[in-house]
Amino acid sequence: MDGNMTSNENPAIDGLMDACGEALGAAEDVLLAARGAISARVMKDGRLDAATMDAEQFAAHGFAWLTTYVEGLRQMLDWAKRLDADGNLGELEQLMVQAAFGEYLNQIAGGIALSQVEVVRPADMGLTDSDLKALGDGAAARLRADGNSATVRARIAELMADGHFGNLGLGDETLDMIQDQFRRFVDEQVMPYAHDWHLKDDFIPMDVVEQMADLGVFGLTVPEHRGGLGLGKTAMCVVTEELSRGYIGVGSLGTRSEIAAELIRLGGTEEQKQEYLPKIATGEILPTAVFTEPNTGSDLGSLRTRAVLEDGVYKIKGNKTWITHAARTDMMTLLVRTDTDEPGYKGLSMFLAEKPRSDDPKNPFPADGMSGGEIEVLGYRGMKEYEIGFDGFEVPEGQLLGGQEGQGFKQLMATFESARIQTAARAVGVAQNALELGINYAQERVQFGKPIYNFPRVAGKLAWMAVETMIARQLSYFAAREKDSDRRCDIEAGMAKLLAARVAWANADNALQIHGGNGYALEYPISRVLCDARILNIFEGAAEIQAHVIARGLLSGRN
Repeated sequence: MDGNMTSNENPAIDGLMDACGEALGAAEDVLLAARGAISARVMKDGRLDAATMDAEQFAAHGFAWLTTYVEGLRQMLDWAKRLDADGNLGELEQLMVQAAFGEYLNQIAGGIALSQVEVVRPADMGLTDSDLKALGDGAAARLRADGNSATVRARIAELMADGHFGNLGLGDETLDMIQDQFRRFVDEQVMPYAHDWHLKDDFIPMDVVEQMADLGVFGLTVPEHRGGLGLGKTAMCVVTEELSRGYIGVGSLGTRSEIAAELIRLGGTEEQKQEYLPKIATGEILPTAVFTEPNTGSDLGSLRTRAVLEDGVYKIKGNKTWITHAARTDMMTLLVRTDTDEPGYKGLSMFLAEKPRSDDPKNPFPADGMSGGEIEVLGYRGMKEYEIGFDGFEVPEGQLLGGQEGQGFKQLMATFESARIQTAARAVGVAQNALELGINYAQERVQFGKPIYNFPRVAGKLAWMAVETMIARQLSYFAAREKDSDRRCDIEAGMAKLLAARVAWANADNALQIHGGNGYALEYPISRVLCDARILNIFEGAAEIQAHVIARGLLSGRN
């Protein structure tokens, strides 16, 4: 294609855009029908009935996935339009859009996998043959037949053989420069060492953390007048994706700083903002998030860790678990119960609880009233996981976030959109890493006289991995842009996280399959990436919880 040719001068591009637009309309009609059918099951007297919603989880969660697929297609089409407007819509990008529509339309018509053992069929959501008719006609039918054919996948594999996986479509020189800067940092300072950190179960070295601080990772979205870079969530996605492409632990180092800064920026007192935001932004303070308790998981309303105020000091008593980077941090954003008379979420409060750092595995928490130990894990190792016990641990009254009790859950909820966007970006980075490891191995591994990349099923796997990674990426960017525009995006962020986590796991699993027996050997990095990818479907909202939240939000009235 002539790089200077606009879509108006290229009938093929016009035809693709028109076909995808028509097919998207058909998918939207199916989505509307599914919404009506499921609403009829779960709504009572015009309101969502929680008990019925639980009973209809399979159908409701299928609706969440259906919505995610349709939004993913919408964002891929928008991505293509932006690239076309800038003269950057090449053959690879056109084929990726075509393949995305071809595959997702077929899955919408035939069944969407909720997990490896659960496929939701249209009938499960109350859809009839009449509701699906539009998918069997016109552009939708043509895309289903030819959009993701073996020939298309082979051509995608051919076009990305040189390591080009499609224009990201950032459309912003600053974002392009940020992406390039962090790609170089990762290639030089993370990629060569990450697997060794994983195998030895070591902390990410402090000199790497300090370099990240110098690059502004911990203050990306902190306002400039508070000592940060004042960038948006889209920039955060770009940075997080690149860092996670190198190692999920490096990409996740910024997560706790992002959460803490957001908590303080949105809910802190002026004194707390002045004290902590500049120090978080520079990396002087490394925070950790201390929310989860044994036997509570996602049910934060059941938290039991208690804080009692005595003479200007809160004394904390209880247990927390799955606390990432707990030992080598300086401050905990600590969610506890301050009012036992208030059930559920109302009695929870958030504290900015300072603590000493420790690199000593025998004494990870050298503070009075605080104890605990490491939880050994399969992957996600660079920061380590801990359980913590509090027995009279003291937090000054002034460290109560916002200076008012009972606001903790509300304060935490205000950060969920950003946290899930950031987690989606981490998942995209892991997915990209798996894709790159898979293609590199396939090009180097020779069997039966030729690289295995030349075998259609190997090339086809990698082609679809690249396409679906791009879908997840564009969905994540979309959620980030919504957040940057100050629009509510809890559902959009949830969909991005839901899809990206599945793509990361699918890519890692398929890349390991491409490695064959070598992929099962610890010496090969894909063995690490498989372990790292698996956690993404669990933390920041397990896939089942995430689908439930999305469905509940949509059926309750969000468009």
